[in-house]
Amino acid sequence: MIQFDHHLWRRFGALAAPYWLRDEKWQARGMLVLLVLLLLGQTGFAVLFNQLTGEFTSALAAKDTERFWTAIRECLAILIAAVPIYAFYYYVRDRLGVNWRRWLTREFLGQYFSNRAYYKLNASAEIDNPDQRIAEDINTFSQRSLYFLLVLIGAILDLAAFSGVLWSISRELVYFLVIYAVVGTGVTLLVYGKILIGLNFFQLKREANFRFSLVRIRENAEAIAFYRGEAQESLQAARNFNEVFSNYGRLIRAQLKLNLFQYGYSFMTIILPSAIIAGRVLSGELEVGRAIQAAGAFAAILSALTVIVDNFESLSRFAAGIDRLDSFARFLAGNSAGSPKPGDDIHFAQDSRLVIENLTLQTPAFERTLIRELSLTVDPGQGLMIVGDSGCGKSSLLRAMAGLWCCGSGRVIRPDAGEMLFLPQRPYMLLGSLRSQLLYPQQDSAVTDEELLHLLERVNLPDIAARLGGLDAELDWAKVLSVGEQQRIAFARVLLAAPRYAILDEATSALDSVNEERLYRELAGSSTTLVSVGHRLSILKYHSQVLELDGNGGWQLYAADDYRPDR
Repeated sequence: MIQFDHHLWRRFGALAAPYWLRDEKWQARGMLVLLVLLLLGQTGFAVLFNQLTGEFTSALAAKDTERFWTAIRECLAILIAAVPIYAFYYYVRDRLGVNWRRWLTREFLGQYFSNRAYYKLNASAEIDNPDQRIAEDINTFSQRSLYFLLVLIGAILDLAAFSGVLWSISRELVYFLVIYAVVGTGVTLLVYGKILIGLNFFQLKREANFRFSLVRIRENAEAIAFYRGEAQESLQAARNFNEVFSNYGRLIRAQLKLNLFQYGYSFMTIILPSAIIAGRVLSGELEVGRAIQAAGAFAAILSALTVIVDNFESLSRFAAGIDRLDSFARFLAGNSAGSPKPGDDIHFAQDSRLVIENLTLQTPAFERTLIRELSLTVDPGQGLMIVGDSGCGKSSLLRAMAGLWCCGSGRVIRPDAGEMLFLPQRPYMLLGSLRSQLLYPQQDSAVTDEELLHLLERVNLPDIAARLGGLDAELDWAKVLSVGEQQRIAFARVLLAAPRYAILDEATSALDSVNEERLYRELAGSSTTLVSVGHRLSILKYHSQVLELDGNGGWQLYAADDYRPDR
């Protein structure tokens, strides 16, 4: 269970400190110093307003006209000076908050894409909804951290400024105030703390799960419609929302109890200061205005001493967000460090050829061995075709070639990542123009429009640019193009990038035999060596070797001319 203890503060420090110690530290520190100065100005004006409020109240009670209007004129003069201070304070605070968020987001995104952490997260049950943690939790962390820091600084300044005022009026109020604040804070932390922080943590998680389920429905709308899966999807979305609703019900019940305590606690401060000093006012020892000053000072100091009580609901949500963001940061840091996990014993090396040495592939939980002690070499120009029944490990072998699959043992020697291009069965269509689809993943290549249009002709999409608005048209390509058209776009990428090796995982499954033959012939005429997973023997002639997997860890390597599928 998450608590306000030294572990929480250590996690907070690990997340917060880098921004104030690295490249933007001087700008950040300068803005923070400016905020403290503005807070100091606000505190000074608050003391003056409190003093003048008491002054014109006393003037009214004494029916002293000149004294009253003098106090009012001084109040207006101070107001003119105070308004810009207050307004500029909020501007600087928000500016610093968004700068902090920008810096943190860039740091997290850098690690998110480092060493394919975004891919490895799919296998981690510990980290749910990384999109929410980057988009929302970072924003909440930076904004709330700054807010609570400034609240704390403001509380200290108020405490220092108003303590002298209250001490000069009533020492009894000061003693009572300290005891009242300590008791209130203790009750809040001990009685409500653990419950509210835990409920807020689970609320964040369940809200994210509900939102993610809705996103998946939108992304897979066509497949759901084909299956007529609306009832099942509706049931799943409703189940996720019921978890949100149920936890929120517990949360608001706990919040009700806190609110009862908070409001009773705060409303008592309206009565108690006046009750404590009433005798001195009624006896004439104190002016009415001094009582008003005492009440104002009492309220300011109490607010300073009860920061936790007044802000506990926000603090509990903030603490829950810290834990989610910290666990995400630790996962990314461990991934960036490249520390292997138990069972990640496949070693990778770089060379101009693709070589596999004594490779054993296992499933992530080690329930099954997919391939056992495989050794082969794919020389440039000597393509490899991989065949076998579904589930025998063909795609897993391709992942190992890409450096994505590490469960097992052995060695994979492969060219640099920029010299290998992978074509999955369902190509990835990024958000952007038709031009960006063809250039992906290299967006800065200097390729003319004529070259791109000729490239589309080579993959039998001669009219697609004219039909869909030109090379710079921005559409939802995953929905606009059929799977067969998407597969031809993927082949165009390979032809344009001309990698040393192209790894094709049933990359022509949605194409007819004529288009498949045309695309393979185009690739065969280039300098790219093919490694293909496929079931159609029509592509056998474009490869020199055939690797057959039996699904039980066994394998057999044939020359393409000697391979007979029915042997």
